[in-house]
Amino acid sequence: MSTSLTEAVRLFAPTLPLAVAFSGGADSTALLLACADKWPGQVHAFHVHHGLQAAADDFERHCQQLCQAAGVPLHVRRVDARHASGQSPEDAARRARYQAFEALALDSIGLVAIKDIALAQHADDQVETLLLALSRGAGLPGLSGMPAHWVRAGLSYHRPLLQVPGPELRAWLSHRGTAWIEDPSNADSRYTRNRIRAELLPVLQTAFPQFRSTFARSATHAAQAQGLLIELAELDLAQTGIPPQLAKLQRLTAARQANLLRHWLQSQFAAVPSAAQLAELLDQVAACTTRGHQIRIKVAAGFVERRGAGLHWYNPALSS
Repeated sequence: MSTSLTEAVRLFAPTLPLAVAFSGGADSTALLLACADKWPGQVHAFHVHHGLQAAADDFERHCQQLCQAAGVPLHVRRVDARHASGQSPEDAARRARYQAFEALALDSIGLVAIKDIALAQHADDQVETLLLALSRGAGLPGLSGMPAHWVRAGLSYHRPLLQVPGPELRAWLSHRGTAWIEDPSNADSRYTRNRIRAELLPVLQTAFPQFRSTFARSATHAAQAQGLLIELAELDLAQTGIPPQLAKLQRLTAARQANLLRHWLQSQFAAVPSAAQLAELLDQVAACTTRGHQIRIKVAAGFVERRGAGLHWYNPALSS
């Protein structure tokens, strides 16, 4: 069953004071006000001005007015979220946003010492994430969806609304008579996520009324399975060494080799191999039976190569 906003915030137990990532949209407005109701004087709003839309200044003014009326301190950070060549706009904006959160939290040290930040992604966002992952043929990491809690750069991030339907948040705000802003980009059909929201979710609602909770349950199962794979990869890495030694790596089954190599590359270098790159790497590992056999395969922004008895990853751009 889905969870109400009130119940979700009742169960939410962050370290105070708490910051809420606040865009001015319906979702973050509902989370901010619900948290401020629960912890008066202990909630701050973090607003990131992305500089990508002409309306960005209007968004900031709206946030200032709402926070002033609610008695919530507002902290604003302006960033340049334009994407580089070959980078997705969504990824560029996300990276800039997290860097802004880290800067805002650092600015708060000595004043309020904020260590916990709440984000307003909800059950519909989780479903969209899962559908996007399925459309890309993702494995367990993608099918695990968005985590409810994680730590980055010393900050604890929380998504307390992952069980709450999006329409519930808007209904809660409407009942309070609270206005919010609508980001024009949310209606842009060029973005796959927006098409899912506008076209697929209404169909799912008709065909499978409980789809939000059942999809969330599937994501939880996938996350648990992925956790076990990570534990196995850590055990195998302890046996092969870091970096992996070829002779020891070859003693594992192909599936365990793939799991180990994927985890090693991501955990050590934040390099995520494509399915084709990983398959090619596995073929080369299997064929590497002589001292003279060389390996040099493109993976993410760098290369995996053989050096002596082991595998190494490097990025030429960082080595120069």
